[in-house]
Amino acid sequence: MRVNKLSLINYRNYAKAELEFNKQVHVFIGDNAQGKTNVLEAIYVLAMAKSHRTSKDKELINWSEEYAGIYGEAQTRHNKLTLDLRISAKGKKVKLNGLEQRRLSEYVGALNVVMFAPEDLHLVKGSPQGRRRFMDMELGQISPVYLHHSSRYQKILVQRNSLLRDWHRKPAPDMLDILTDQLIDTAAELIKRRAEFLKKLQKWAESIHYDISRGTEQLKLTYLSTIEVSEDINLSNLKERLYTVYQQKKEKEQMRGTTLFGPHREDIGFLVNEKDVQSFGSQGQQRTTALALKLAEIELIKEEVGEYPVLLLDDVLSELDDYRQSHLLETIQQKVQTFVTTTGLAGVHQDALENAEVFEVKSGHIQKRPNT
Repeated sequence: MRVNKLSLINYRNYAKAELEFNKQVHVFIGDNAQGKTNVLEAIYVLAMAKSHRTSKDKELINWSEEYAGIYGEAQTRHNKLTLDLRISAKGKKVKLNGLEQRRLSEYVGALNVVMFAPEDLHLVKGSPQGRRRFMDMELGQISPVYLHHSSRYQKILVQRNSLLRDWHRKPAPDMLDILTDQLIDTAAELIKRRAEFLKKLQKWAESIHYDISRGTEQLKLTYLSTIEVSEDINLSNLKERLYTVYQQKKEKEQMRGTTLFGPHREDIGFLVNEKDVQSFGSQGQQRTTALALKLAEIELIKEEVGEYPVLLLDDVLSELDDYRQSHLLETIQQKVQTFVTTTGLAGVHQDALENAEVFEVKSGHIQKRPNT
């Protein structure tokens, strides 16, 4: 899977940009705040219909314009794709091969991408919200059904929280029961699919982490769920367990005025040699775990969709020591189309520059270096 062309109109600090990509590795070099990250973000938004940096779509539009447009041409193993996304105050419109898609779930997943940015190195030590987002974004790429259930869950959750906030002023037990049943139906779907996802990710991450740690560490991922999730769990059992939790905690939620349990409160646990790396791991162990997760993500997408995703490395190589950087580059070499941003080539392993296209970025203008 690869991106061959990218066009930007009124996107962030780009009034207009037209780029063609002819090689396996593409390096964008320039000082900070010139627009390097914006290029990689645009590829990510083109694939995922949302940014990894902001939840406010209006921030993607050049401040003096009314809309932003991203257009891309991509090649998968079986066919060519055109992707067209337009962002305005009215929302987003997406087209796939020239046809407008009514639902984002019908669009997301056509082009698969993996973003690796400096903040991802803090995925292990960071907030549970970041780890939930990691699961949701990756599952959304490989499972349109998950995307549908996730969207539905959020809508029901908003309604239920609104009801609970007003509980002391206006209790509505019958409506709460209806929304709780609806929430349980979608929550069970999300929990089951997340648990299955982490089990598959574990297979790849454990092996990769073992290699990066030179055979000294074993990584284990655990899904920290509202309820116990065993390997043979089915939807019916999940719903029964969730129903019991919500019945037991009903008064507590009414008193607190919010939904206290469910996928929006769950997390991932990381054990290295049976010790909690989030609490007791060194910075090196936490970074190795994060790198293993990202490399495992690439392999899992390959396993699920049949080809490798596009890899976006946003100023992350300089954050890795030589050994981890070498392991990353060796893993993706000749397999994954890769886009790299950096402030200087001195911080990039020379293997990454071999046969690479290099683009210089300055003040929202991109110039391809000749003879690259």
